[in-house]
This record gives sequence, C-alpha cells and structure tokens, in this order.
Amino acid sequence: MTVWTRAFASAALAAAPFFAFSTAAQAGVGDLLVAPTRIVLDGRKGTEIVLNNIGDEPATYRVSVEFRRMTPSGSLEDVATPTAADKTAEDMLIYAPRRVTLAPHEPQAIRIAARPGQGVPDGEYRVHLLFRAIPPANPVVQTAAAEQPKGLRFQLTPVYGVTIPVIVRLGNLQATAGITNVHLDKKDGQQVVSLDLQRQGARSTFGEVRVLKAGLKDPVALQKGIAVYTEVNSRHVAIPVNPDFKGAVSGPVTVQYVETFDDGSHVIAETQATLR
Repeated sequence: MTVWTRAFASAALAAAPFFAFSTAAQAGVGDLLVAPTRIVLDGRKGTEIVLNNIGDEPATYRVSVEFRRMTPSGSLEDVATPTAADKTAEDMLIYAPRRVTLAPHEPQAIRIAARPGQGVPDGEYRVHLLFRAIPPANPVVQTAAAEQPKGLRFQLTPVYGVTIPVIVRLGNLQATAGITNVHLDKKDGQQVVSLDLQRQGARSTFGEVRVLKAGLKDPVALQKGIAVYTEVNSRHVAIPVNPDFKGAVSGPVTVQYVETFDDGSHVIAETQATLR
C-alpha cells in the first residue's frame, strides 16, 4: 500500500501511498485518512473506501483518477499518455460521491464498483484514485498603499492528498513469483537485505517479504505492502533489518514472498540464501 507526495508551485503544494484486501490498513497525509489502501474488484461485487477527516476544521476533498506505471526500482511514475487499457479501466470504474465535505473527525464512505462493458477481454486493469483536499477560499485583504511591498508576491497554500491503487481482475488470472540476488547492503546508513522479486503471469502480486533465520520465530527483516504490477516482470526491494535484532544478520536465511488474502496467506516464492 503505498502514499506518494508531490509539490505544486504558485498556487499550492499538493501531496498525493472480489474483494478488498487489507481492510484495516490506512493511508494518511495531512488531516485525511483513507482505508483501505488498496482495492481489488472482480467486476461483480463493489466495496467502499472510507475517508476520515482527522483535523479540527471542516475539509472538502475531490476524488479523481490518475494513471501510473511501476518501474523496476518499485517506484511509480505518472503516465503522460494513457493506453487503451488505461482508458478501459477508467471507463469501467464507477464511484460516488466524487466530492465530499467532512466536518472534523467525520468519516464518509465512497462506494466503488467495476462494470466492464461487453467485449472487454479478460485481464488485470488498474487505475489510481487520488483523494485531494480542496483549500478553502481565502478572503481578499486590502493593504494600505504605504504597506504594499514592491514586486510580485505569492502565497503558498498546502493541499494534501492520498493515492491508492484500484485493480480490476476479469477472468481466472494466475501469477507466479521468484526471489533472486539476495544480499546484504546499506541504505541511508541502515543495514538492509536487498533482493529482486520476479513475476510471471496475467496478474500482479502483492504481499510481504520475510527474511527468516533458523531458530528465530520473528523475521530479522520484514516489509509489507510490496506489489509487482503487470507492467514489470521484476522489481528491486531493499528491506531494513529489524533494529531490535541484535544478532548477526549474515549467514544462512530463508526469504519468503507471502501473499495475503481474506482467507489467509500463501507463500508464492521462497529461496534459501547466505547473506554476506
């Protein structure tokens, strides 16, 4: 489940992170919480996304569609020219309301469903929903001529938002995964376990990566919410070592990629490695 942040100059600074998975998960930026942080639909049953204004002032939010692509590093980039599949995904998505005003600490449900048209081929389709705060209009304050500074003035207003993926799966889609290139590394001064996740098949994968050592119950490194979308067959992942782990990370480990479903979890990839 991931939130992404952007900045807009002049007028605003904007922050954009079947079935609904991870229904307890929340994404938050500014005074907005969104749950769940990821939606998967099968074209038959809809679900809800709950917005919650945790601030102390009323706030208005607009809901809109964005298109993004995953890179082999795992980051998401904006799509300047949507493909036909992107437009198909947007056209089949139904959600309402598209604009909400919430009192402080008030939740609001957004109903969402997928209605594929006739002839839409089986496959996985994805858009990203952006929940963006609309800044209140500020009254114009007249300034005395003697107080007016020379030159052009700008006022920046923070505008917050949260982005979540919405995936539509049509047909009996399968995927397999693998784990390669496991090794110890450093990132931002912290020890991490670096690896590459491989994906094959007609759908994306999503889950958590666990690094386990023999004789220990808890993983020495764990990262949740890792997706490999259909536009990439491999992505790099760097998993921070648990700071509470005081032993030596180097040596033999078992690495698992585990998908979580409503009815439990399933290990879709596992490998043995020796960390050096």
